[in-house]
Amino acid sequence: MDPLSTARLGMMFATRQLQQAADNVAQMGLEKGDSFDVTQEMVRMIEAKTAFKANVSVVKFADEMWDSLLQLQKD
Repeated sequence: MDPLSTARLGMMFATRQLQQAADNVAQMGLEKGDSFDVTQEMVRMIEAKTAFKANVSVVKFADEMWDSLLQLQKD
């Protein structure tokens, strides 16, 4: 699998993880008997944000590489 596909899948996974954690925080306390740890959900959100940023860096690097290759081809 190429790096861009891997980065895209990573961003999609991080987005789902962030959405799930946000949904859990939004619904906290709505159902009786739910054991809810806001700290754990915040950790999940931070992990998702970090994973998303790392994958964006891969995409930016790949874009810069392509630009460099295209520039070399022009010259």
